[in-house]
Amino acid sequence: MSVNYRFIEATPDEVFAVLANGWLYPSWVVGASRMRDVDDAWPAEGARIFHSFGVWPFLINDSTSLLEWDPPHHMKIKARGWPIGEAHVTLDVKERRDGCVVRIREDAVRGPGRYIPGPLRQLMLHARNTETLQRLAFLAEGGATAN
Repeated sequence: MSVNYRFIEATPDEVFAVLANGWLYPSWVVGASRMRDVDDAWPAEGARIFHSFGVWPFLINDSTSLLEWDPPHHMKIKARGWPIGEAHVTLDVKERRDGCVVRIREDAVRGPGRYIPGPLRQLMLHARNTETLQRLAFLAEGGATAN
């Protein structure tokens, strides 16, 4: 399992406002390239968002479902990216002075991605999630969900 941490100069509520907007998913998730639809129930547990990953014209359509939602502290999703497989991704947010610390944990749970040796899989996920948290920070700190 890959684990990354990042201090974000935003409140946990501001981070969760980004996570609650399913249409922002490809703005912070590395690899997601566009949104196709968001369940009306998002961000309720069991709701799904429908995205594509890859680069045009080689786009693959798939979905992500919300497994656990406890704002502004915890979110767990099942991200699908077939033919690579599925991963569980957990974000935990803890308030800190002048902001918060976000921890992201991710690992493959199904499909061919599970068979990549653990140390190599962790290295790849760690690099990807470093950028994912950078993007999430830009959105939360920049007020992406402000009205």
